[in-house]
Amino acid sequence: MHTSHVDSPPKSPERRPATLSTGVLALCSALLLVLVAVEWRPLLDLDGDISRTTHRWAVEEPGLTQTSRILTDWVWDPWTMRVLCGVAVALLVWRYAARWTAMWLVLTVAVGTALQQGLKAALDRARPVWPDPVDSAHYAAFPSGHAMTATVVCGLLLWLLHRHGAGRILWRTALTVAVVSVIGVGLTRVWLGVHWPTDVLGGWLFGALVVTAAVGIHKRLRP
Repeated sequence: MHTSHVDSPPKSPERRPATLSTGVLALCSALLLVLVAVEWRPLLDLDGDISRTTHRWAVEEPGLTQTSRILTDWVWDPWTMRVLCGVAVALLVWRYAARWTAMWLVLTVAVGTALQQGLKAALDRARPVWPDPVDSAHYAAFPSGHAMTATVVCGLLLWLLHRHGAGRILWRTALTVAVVSVIGVGLTRVWLGVHWPTDVLGGWLFGALVVTAAVGIHKRLRP
């Protein structure tokens, strides 16, 4: 007489790439964090070379510099991103009655902000200093708050649009706006001389890590 065996259900095929992505992002984020913390000379030299070049261009191109200032202070400012997140929360609650997802979105953005501020306080990395600055910023440099906030908010909203079955035109438009915003805000921070390039890279990496981890949690708890 044969006894039938009951196997445990296999992991969902969708979870494997997500888990791999989260792991890769965590590894890259940790590596960059360590290199910045120990002030690895080749990385600092690269930061300096890029920053000196872009600052020279910023001084020579006041029109483009003013446009960058408007974009970074108003269009892609972290508070603008948080307001956009608030609009999404309102839609989730009132149109879709998705209160759990709305709370998940708020908590994820809050965790991203807390992680960002914690890293800034822990590393206390100095911002670039110029004899002829074109802009100013406060607090520590790593990671870039603008870059990380834009990555978190845009990444989460894109995933929610996909989850709720956004049409092709809306999806492509949102994807284009999100990519331009995330890349654009990082470039403006370096152009204005208030961040090193690796600050922006750190913001992108840690922001993407928060998004992939949060999406994984959402899929596990609300499949």
